Amino acid sequence: MDTHLATLGLGGNIGDPAASMARALVLLDARPDCAVTQVSKLYRTPPWGKTDQAWFFNACAQIRTSLSPEELLDACLSIERQMKRERLERWGPRTIDIDVLTYGDLKQQSPTLEIPHPRMTGRGFVLMPLADFAPGLSIEGRTVAEWLEDADVAGIEIADPRSDWWRQRAPASLL
Repeated sequence: MDTHLATLGLGGNIGDPAASMARALVLLDARPDCAVTQVSKLYRTPPWGKTDQAWFFNACAQIRTSLSPEELLDACLSIERQMKRERLERWGPRTIDIDVLTYGDLKQQSPTLEIPHPRMTGRGFVLMPLADFAPGLSIEGRTVAEWLEDADVAGIEIADPRSDWWRQRAPASLL
């Protein structure tokens, strides 16, 4: 069975977003076709795009998966639905958001999934956590660390410096 390394961006700002992200990672890790291999620190970030809302929590994770990119997206969307994610407005408040950022070295554009994520290189709230474990990852000819040098990171702060924060915050019933 072929496996691939993929990176995910997670975020949210409704309810207890850190617990929601932890739950999402535990649910992914429990799948037979996914294994969480690395997780960033947990970050608290100012709202982006639509700024009149609560601050977000953001993190990134690396997973090893035998799923195709579309199947991985479907798994992430299924977890979002399970956690009652509602898509009411673009860049608006959300309980959980899980984006497929990269999938190996794949470059793909389809109606449902673009890899690498088309806006990740301009978002400090994605690049900063991704740089925790993948600063040398090449995206569009530059490393994550190089993209991060040019990104707006104003206001972004570390909410939990541990890479295992997600195991500490997940509901005990899921562990």
